[in-house]
Formats: sequence, C-alpha cells, structure tokens
Amino acid sequence: VQLQASGGGLVQAGGSLRLSCAASGRTFSDYRMGWFRQAPGKEREFVATINWVGGVTYYSDSVKGRFSISRDNNRDTAYLQMDSLKPEDTAVYYCASGSDGRTSRLASEYPYWGQGTQVTVSS
Repeated sequence: VQLQASGGGLVQAGGSLRLSCAASGRTFSDYRMGWFRQAPGKEREFVATINWVGGVTYYSDSVKGRFSISRDNNRDTAYLQMDSLKPEDTAVYYCASGSDGRTSRLASEYPYWGQGTQVTVSS
C-alpha cells in the first residue's frame, strides 16, 4: 500500500490549502482514511477521519469548522480542505489508511501512512 500526500506549502494566516492523498495497493473504498499532523517538538495528533463510504466524518476540536475531509473513491484519493488557517496549524501533515471502514481517531488503527507534506502558516 502506498499513500502519496501533496498540496502543502506556505500560506498567510487566514488563507486556505487543499491537501490530497493518492492511494494505491489495495481497495481504497474499503477502508477509512485519516489525517494527522506533527508540529516541531510535539507529538503526532489526530486531525480528521472519514469512513469508507465518506458519509461519516470527525474532527479534532482545534480544526472543527475550519477543515473538511472528503474522499473520491473513484479516484482513490482523500482530501483535506483547510480554511481560515492559523499559525498554530503549522505542521507536517500525514494521511493514513485504516484497518477497516469505520472512522477512528487513533493512530494505532491506521497501518499505512504517507510521507507527509509540510504546511507552514505565517502570521
């Protein structure tokens, strides 16, 4: 299984970015997808998760109302739309593919991970 994350970059506070995660190697539509992030000096934290069909989503409190996770099972791709970005959103963002189709906030329930994409938000 391979996950390729893209779309990161440098943006000013209040701006937007859209991350993509292209998957290959197994049936994409059978499994949950998640986004996590890790800021310098901090542990990796949960950002958002979406179930196998895309009808159920959950977000961390810190991004709720600003970020939106989605998926296109025809393109084997997951997305993270990030709006109203803040400097504290600066981190490496990782996409992950789960071990079953239900949502999960736990990193331990995602056996496959992408390489990460850097998001930097300037004040």
